[in-house]
This record gives sequence, structure tokens and C-alpha cells, in this order.
Amino acid sequence: MTNFKTFLKAGHPPTLLASFLYFDFCFAIWVLNGAMAPFISEYFNLSPAQKGFMISVPIMSGALMRFPLGVLSQYIGRKNAALVEMGFIFAAMCYGYFVVTTYSDVLAMGVLLGIAGASFGVALSLGSGWFPPQYKGLAMGIAGAGNSGTVLAVLFAPPLATKYGWQNVYGFAALTMLVPILVMIFLAKEPPDRGHEKLSELMKCLREKDGWSFNLIYIITFGGFIGLSNFLPTYFYDQFGVTKIQAGQLTMLAAVMGSGVRILGGHVSDRIGGINSLTALFVVIIAMMFFGATLPPLVTTTIMFMFCFAALGAGNGSLFQLVPLRWPTTTAVAGSMIGEIGALGGAFIPNAMGLSKQYTGTFAYGFLAFAVFACLVLIMLRIAQRKWTRTWVGKGGKALAASESQYSRRVAQGTA
Repeated sequence: MTNFKTFLKAGHPPTLLASFLYFDFCFAIWVLNGAMAPFISEYFNLSPAQKGFMISVPIMSGALMRFPLGVLSQYIGRKNAALVEMGFIFAAMCYGYFVVTTYSDVLAMGVLLGIAGASFGVALSLGSGWFPPQYKGLAMGIAGAGNSGTVLAVLFAPPLATKYGWQNVYGFAALTMLVPILVMIFLAKEPPDRGHEKLSELMKCLREKDGWSFNLIYIITFGGFIGLSNFLPTYFYDQFGVTKIQAGQLTMLAAVMGSGVRILGGHVSDRIGGINSLTALFVVIIAMMFFGATLPPLVTTTIMFMFCFAALGAGNGSLFQLVPLRWPTTTAVAGSMIGEIGALGGAFIPNAMGLSKQYTGTFAYGFLAFAVFACLVLIMLRIAQRKWTRTWVGKGGKALAASESQYSRRVAQGTA
């Protein structure tokens, strides 16, 4: 408790809370079509491949919008960028409520839902911007725990869709966005760590090898989380014949593990280093995916996904303990770029699962493809970390003492 009080005193808790709620509500809206996929699929009588594609559209759209929003935040501030984005999300939900009636409309709505998925880099950078390097992992873990919005979506969207119709859920979602908007306006404060680099300098992270190494890692940790959390309601419904509401509840059990453990992943990474924790977590993820390919019974599958999501969530926290250490003054841009590629990778799972089911009659090959890819990324991580620990980060991925003292000087000078 004493350590946590010290952590809170080191930063600005109201901004961290605003960041969490901003990301939480945005994430819930981003995965809304995935949470309602059994309803939408039944309504339009979709094939397995069509289901996978419909679920993947918001993921791809949100990924493509992340980097531009991150760049915008460097110019107008992260708080202002968040408010602009949430205003667009509110308008998009109104469009869904009044306009969506056909499958083509659903795909268009998927593109608009992607606006909410762009919040990632801005939310994490805003929430952690007031905290020194030794607390970045925990701060980012708390802000990033906003991916618990998945839990809100899969828990509330199916019952609301059952009672009022799935189209009307968009209207309820519009009303919920007023909560994070008001909290952001009245509680958040722009952090002092924003750099003033030119656009060409901000774009450097796109050309750096380290950035692309982080991208690949995040394709597994976050891409796995967003891809599976969107597809699981469909998987439980199609594979085991549970009701639509039960499919959402089973998905919630897995998603809540991934969201809650993300904070622990960031905190543990502050202590033992993000590289060490990522290595251990990748082993768990790979093992769970290979096991998932055996298509175990419902109870075993649910437990397996809970372990898998815990490792994915902790992996997200671990990776973003490293991001502000590697890009201390352009964290929002770098985080948005990494989040963009990672989320694009998340579109792989729904499509792989849908195609596997349609052409082989089983979901097994979707699990196997993801497991093999994770093995290759783990090998890459172990090779890349040799250079990282000789240049910008300590052994195992811990923050260097020098970076902490440099941060303190920048805060004192007002240039952090």
C-alpha cells in the first residue's frame, strides 16, 4: 500500500483515471460488432468466412487510425486529441442507431467502430506521461487495463441485443460515451513530457528496426487479445452450441483475465524487466494455442482461454513498459505506431479461424497458425534483446538509472 501511495504521489492520478475510462469505453465500442456477432450472423445468415471478415473490419480500421491520431496528439495535445476522437465516436454510434440495416451497413459501421480503436497510444501516453521511468510500466498497465472494455461489451451487448435488437445497442453505446468525455474535460491535465519534434522526426520510428521488432511482438500480445476477444463469442456459439448470451459470458471470463493482469504485467516488468517477462509469457501463449488446436471440451477450453488471455494481457503491459524507455519524448507516436501494426495483426485471427472452419470443417488450423507465428516472434525477441540491453535498456529490460535521473532533470526544467 505504501509503495502504491508513493506511485500515486509521483504522478497525476486524475489524469490516469481519465485515461483509463477513455480507453475502457472506447475499447468496449471497438469490439461491439464482435460481441454482437452471433446476432448479426444469424440475422444475415453469414458464412464462416463472412463472419470472420465482418469481425475483422473494426480491428483493421482501428489499427489504421491509430498512428494518425498519435501524430495529431503531438501537435494539439493528448487530452485534446482524446476529446476530438470521442466526439467522432459519439457521432458514429448515432449513425449506427439510425442508419444500419443491411450487411453492407454493418461493414461500414465496422469502419466507424475503428475510430474507437485508435485511442490506444494516446490513452497510454496520456495516463503515464506524469510518471517517472521507474513507474511507467505500472502507469501504462493501469491505463492499458482499459481493454477491460471488452468485458463491458460481451457482458452487456448480448442481453441488450436480445431484449431491444442488436441495432439499438449502438444507441445505448452513444449515451455511454458521455461519461469518459465529461471525466476527460474536468479531470485530465496534459502531461509535461510532450516533445516538440517535427513531423519528419516523429516518423523516424517507422524506419527503425526496434520499432518493427516491437510491432511483431505486439501482433502476438495485443493482436491475439483483440482478435480472440472479438472472435470468441462466435467460437463458443458455433463450436459448442451455447446461447448467444452464454457465449458473451464465457468470453467475459477470458477477457477479464487479460484486462486485470495487464496491470500486473506492467508492474512485474518494472521489477524484473519487460524482456524477461515477455519471454516467459510467450511460452505460455504458445503452449495454450497448441493446446487449443486439439479443440478440448467447453470447460477445458474456457479455462485454457483464461490462462491464454492472462498471458496476452500481461504481455501487453510488459511490452509497454519498454516503449517509453525506448522513445521517451515521442511515446504517443511510437505507441500508436506499434498499436497500429499490432491491431492489424489482430485481424489475422478472425479471418484465419473463419477460413479454417469453412475450408477444413474445423477451427484447429487457425490456432496452429497463430502458435507457429508466436514461436517465430519469440525467437526474434531473444535475438533483438542482445542489442537492446547494450544500448537503451538494462539487463532483462529494466529501466536504466540514468534515464530516471534524466527524466527528473527534464521535469524540473519543464521540458519533460
